[in-house]
Amino acid sequence: MVSVAKYQSEFPPFAVTVDLVVLAVRPEADGGRDGRLRLEAVLIERGDEPFAGQLALPGGFVQVDEDVEAAAYRELEEEAGLGAADVRLEQLGAYGTPGRDPRMRTVSVAWLAFGRVDRAPRGGSDALSAQWIPVDQVPGDLAFDHAKILHDAVAQARARVQDVRVAASFLPQRFTVSQLRRVYEAVWGTELDQPNFQRRVLALTGDGSGVGLPLGRVEDPDFVDPVTQRRSKHVLQLPTDSGQLEESVCRVDYRGGGQW
Repeated sequence: MVSVAKYQSEFPPFAVTVDLVVLAVRPEADGGRDGRLRLEAVLIERGDEPFAGQLALPGGFVQVDEDVEAAAYRELEEEAGLGAADVRLEQLGAYGTPGRDPRMRTVSVAWLAFGRVDRAPRGGSDALSAQWIPVDQVPGDLAFDHAKILHDAVAQARARVQDVRVAASFLPQRFTVSQLRRVYEAVWGTELDQPNFQRRVLALTGDGSGVGLPLGRVEDPDFVDPVTQRRSKHVLQLPTDSGQLEESVCRVDYRGGGQW
C-alpha cells in the first residue's frame, strides 16, 4: 500500500475564479446600408451579493477538482448561454489585487472570448440577465475589478486583430473586403482609408489555393453582403491551412490615421 503524505502549509488558502470577456462585432442599430459594426461585450446582471444588481462580466469560482479552462467554458455556458461552438477562448491574464472580492482572497484567471456570435446571450445560474453592450457605453462601476479586466481585454483584442485570421473569425466563412474593413473599424474604433485598406488586404490573398498566404480570393457570382445587400467581385475566405502560417505574414498593422 502506498502511503499518501499529508501536507500542511503556513500559507492560508484562497479561491481561484474565472472571468470572461466575450467580444463580438455586431451591426449598429442605425448602421443602415453602410453596414457599420460596433464592438460589444457580454455583461450580466448579478443576482447575488456582493454587488447584487450590478453589471459584471460572466464568471465564477473554479471547483476544487476542475481544470481552469474547463471552468471558463462552464461559466460561459451557465451565465451567458454560450459555448465552444460560439467563441474560442484565450487567456488574458491573472488578477489578484487584495480586496478585489469582499468575500475572500481570490485570484481570477481572465479569458478573452471572441468570435462570430449572432444571437442574444442568456442569463443563468446566479446571473439575472445577460446582454450585449457596446464597449464604449459600458458604465465604469462594474462589479469587482471587471472594468479593468474589460479594458485590458479590449486592448488585447485590438492588438490581436492585426492578425487578419483573428479579424476574420468575427465573420462568416466567406466575406468581402468591406465586411473585413468594418470589423477593423469596429474593433479599432476608427474610420479607415478604404483604398489603402483594400490594397493591403488584397496583398494577403491568393488565387483561392491560398498557399503561403492567410486569405484566399474566390469567384462567387452569387455572393451578396448580407448587411448592405451589395454584390462584390472580391470574395475572401480563410484557407484550411492558414493556421499553420507565421503571424508575421498575416498582419494588417494599424499605425494611426487609417494608414499602413
